[in-house]
Amino acid sequence: MFAEAFHADAEALLLVRPAANRIVQANAAAARLFEYSIDVLRETPVTALYDHAIGALHVLTEEALERGHAYSRDIVIRRARAEPLEVEHSALALQTAGEFHILIRISDLDARRRRSIDEEANNYHRQGLEEWRRAERFFREIERENQLILAAAGEGIYGVNADGVTTFVNPAAEAMLGYSAAELVGHDMHSMVHYKHPDGSHYHSSDCPIYKAFRQGTINTVDDEVFWHKDGHPVRVEYTSTPISDNGAHVGAVIVFRDISERKRNEEKLRSALEENARLRERLEMENAYLQEEILTQANHYDIIGNTGPIHKILQQIDLVAPTDANVLITGESGTGKELVARAIHQASKRRDRPLIRVNCAAIPRELFESEFFGHVKGAFTGAVRDRIGRFELADGGTIFLDEVGEIPLDLQSKLLRVLQDRRFERIGEEKTREVDIRLIAATNRDLKSEAAKGRFREDLYFRLNVFPIECLPLRARREDIPLLAQHFLKIACARLNIDEPLMTRANIAELKSYSWPGNARELQNIIERAAILARNGRMEFHLQGQTVRPVEERRPTEVADTIDDALAPILTAREMQDFEVANVQRALSSTNGRVSGKDGAAALLGMKPTTLYSKLKALGIDRNGQ
Repeated sequence: MFAEAFHADAEALLLVRPAANRIVQANAAAARLFEYSIDVLRETPVTALYDHAIGALHVLTEEALERGHAYSRDIVIRRARAEPLEVEHSALALQTAGEFHILIRISDLDARRRRSIDEEANNYHRQGLEEWRRAERFFREIERENQLILAAAGEGIYGVNADGVTTFVNPAAEAMLGYSAAELVGHDMHSMVHYKHPDGSHYHSSDCPIYKAFRQGTINTVDDEVFWHKDGHPVRVEYTSTPISDNGAHVGAVIVFRDISERKRNEEKLRSALEENARLRERLEMENAYLQEEILTQANHYDIIGNTGPIHKILQQIDLVAPTDANVLITGESGTGKELVARAIHQASKRRDRPLIRVNCAAIPRELFESEFFGHVKGAFTGAVRDRIGRFELADGGTIFLDEVGEIPLDLQSKLLRVLQDRRFERIGEEKTREVDIRLIAATNRDLKSEAAKGRFREDLYFRLNVFPIECLPLRARREDIPLLAQHFLKIACARLNIDEPLMTRANIAELKSYSWPGNARELQNIIERAAILARNGRMEFHLQGQTVRPVEERRPTEVADTIDDALAPILTAREMQDFEVANVQRALSSTNGRVSGKDGAAALLGMKPTTLYSKLKALGIDRNGQ
């Protein structure tokens, strides 16, 4: 009986299961209403049927489950082949087998009103003229209420006929547009408030979504457009244009709009703030990642150890130049502490609270130099999947340290020179010019003046870098600093390795001072750490005698690498030192089959970073096969 009554009901009925978002059953009236078959309705999720009014449907359902029943006239039925219907939804909560169902009855309010009007008319005919007058008063009251509603509405509302002529305007529309209703009614609305685009170009009425409402019979919603105020300033609005129909013919449209100028301004402010926050967050993330990387790559603190004349001179130079923003060029062999000097200058400067950004120019592939230095925007080249901040922008307010500056390609040196001169640059793929406040410190193991003379380095860039030169002498030129450095490295190594500190004897010191130290302080540090690990009974052995270079008047490159058991290291010429270094690197590469990095690579054997060894291979003209 219930099923027969359900299907025979003249009004649309849906039995839904809210928890499953599905329609359990629908009657024939519901199928006609939604223009779907009953089977299709049963296969359609409830939210898909009411995708335009999910919020109102949710409120109706929750109220029915809470109170047992609920009513709503806020949900409009939209159909593919007909106009939207103004309906009333009534919901009744049912519980079957422990599961809740909602029985939804959908009543066509227009049909209900027509029936009421027909019934009223019949009564009027029966009751005579008095009833007719009562009906007339009733309709006048309805009209008055409608006018009150229009007047109280916060949104602007106006109507146009099929010719685009304004038929009514509510007070909110008058206030937003600056026109009175008398100025607008009877005139073409488009030519008064909608006649041009924000850029000033003409807005033809044939393109107007408002006119399309009654010309094509479609509801058109626009999220962001411009109406023009009477005084000529633009008013950003969102609006909906709905056709007005009479017996199937479209006789005009009603337009509901609201002023969104303030909202758009707030959205733009929020967007700008979010973009700025994203930029600052990216910069902080980059700084954090860089500092974490620096922490991992440092084995000790950055004190400059030594008590000889060259060290005192460097410390005096640091005191002189640190308070200024002058460019500094630090020269010296690999392992002589150029980076320590750069860090000491930064820490003694007024920029100490901002980061010191180190860039190893020898470790950057040629095609990535510009991106690494200046950054890029998303899509600037293949692989640029997001914006990237360059090292110069990251160093803004601080110091940038260009290690192995002689490795920068010639074609990029001119851009670097411009940044140093103007403190301005552009990211790759971006036309926006960015300003940067940096202090530059550069370091190199090359003779840049000679390189400039040979055309391998820009002379103007060399002079720009070489404002204040500092030379870091090799360890063999300041042997009296070896005991202090050795003891310092020993303490650092034992603390890091968590081992007892062995005794360093006078014989150990004499052995260390007799060695030529081609790898300078970095080699000394590695030798000390290795000896601390291998120490027996608290004593260390270095076995450096087999690595000292014997004195010979003339040596071939292969002979320079040979060693003897002399007690004191000989004094070598620059050419002999280079030949020795070439032979030493070639032996290291040969013993590792050309492998540079890794714990078993040549860099580990030589006691240097892989990036430093790559730079040295390039400078000495050695390939990875040791040739």
